[in-house]
Amino acid sequence: MNYAGFWRRFAAHLIDQIVVGIGVGVLSIPFVGTAAILTIAENLTERPEVAIAALASFLGFAVVAAAASLFYYAWFESSKWQATPGKMALGLFVADERGARVSLGRAFGRQLGKIASGAILNIGYIMVAFTQRKQGLHDILASTVVLKRQS
Repeated sequence: MNYAGFWRRFAAHLIDQIVVGIGVGVLSIPFVGTAAILTIAENLTERPEVAIAALASFLGFAVVAAAASLFYYAWFESSKWQATPGKMALGLFVADERGARVSLGRAFGRQLGKIASGAILNIGYIMVAFTQRKQGLHDILASTVVLKRQS
């Protein structure tokens, strides 16, 4: 198997973050707009219920952003392409340890594993540079690999 290395995977991730950022930006308009209107319209120190509503709007945005990101990666990586647009642009794809397409459930598990990869000072991601099959902690937890497409 032709495993994808750290820098190529990192570049694919940057592309995907731009795509996700644009999508989340569009989805956030109702939440951020509501919070901004409430904040501008009221003196928050005199009306705590308005401050609570603004905070709830921002929290709603955070939930939408996290869910959109999770769905984006899991859906694309379990699709017939086995790759997000960033991975496709760089000729990469996600597979199980035998090279087969992963299920949506496994792809979601891989994304949840990224919480652990990032929670420990991103060491779970840095592992890609040092493991034999170039797996991050999230790949090991989900029994997946990221491979280069044969040209």
